Amino acid sequence: MESYVIARVIHVIAVILWIGGVAMVTTVIIPSVKRMSSKKDQIKTFEQIEGRFSLQAKVTTLITGLSGFYMIYVLDSWERYLQLKFWYIHAMTLVWIIFTLVLYVLEPLLLHKLFKSYAEKHPEKTFSIMHRAHWILLVLSLITTAGAVAGSHGLFIMNN
Repeated sequence: MESYVIARVIHVIAVILWIGGVAMVTTVIIPSVKRMSSKKDQIKTFEQIEGRFSLQAKVTTLITGLSGFYMIYVLDSWERYLQLKFWYIHAMTLVWIIFTLVLYVLEPLLLHKLFKSYAEKHPEKTFSIMHRAHWILLVLSLITTAGAVAGSHGLFIMNN
């Protein structure tokens, strides 16, 4: 059981770094970049910051996924995916899948090129769309985190 506790500690720290970074990008960085007067500076600044955070996000989502699935394996709690009262496990998995797809597949293969070409022509619209998407992901992540903390301490919204 000691390995489970260590996995949980690692999991929580990884989530803090990952979702905390998303919060920083959403509430501080994108709004600051949007206020810059030069579209060239906007794109350059955002790409520099995003490039640095991208590595942190990739590492922390990987650690989050590995530690999360390890905990489910150790507890042999796969049946929780079949119970509605454990909705937060479904939500954690969904949020993890979304971010993993974005970070490892969509961003390198598609989103980075789209951002660069679209931002050159329509920087204001590009940053607005991106900001809205970040807010949606952040709110979804925070709801999931709140549910996971409550559920892991025995507070269930649904009891089936």
